[in-house]
Amino acid sequence: MSEARTTRAAERPMSPFMIWRWHITMFTSILHRVTGVALYGGALLLVGWAVALASGQAAYETYMGLLASPVGRAVMVGLSLCLFYHMANGVRHLVWDFGGGFPPKTASATAWLVLAIAAAATLLVWVAAGMAGAL
Repeated sequence: MSEARTTRAAERPMSPFMIWRWHITMFTSILHRVTGVALYGGALLLVGWAVALASGQAAYETYMGLLASPVGRAVMVGLSLCLFYHMANGVRHLVWDFGGGFPPKTASATAWLVLAIAAAATLLVWVAAGMAGAL
């Protein structure tokens, strides 16, 4: 009886994360999902901003004060990074939908490119905001 259980357990499929070597395309796949969830949180912050705007000057100033705090700024920078990553990776997925970019070396290179684009775009936007006096 125990021999049958051992055989069955060994025949069950394993999760890809248990048998595959970790690589950048796995990371970007997971990160795409995580940033999508984070953007839902960002949408809630946008709704909060609209509610504060509709609630009057005091509520709006309080909300903007929260967003201008160090934690609020960190959240906004993080959301910017999520947005740019999700957009760049979405373009990568669009290329895949047309049948391109599947060879492993190409997929890895475009994964690194997406990460670099997201970081550069986030940095560019926040430096521009700082130079414009918005910070």
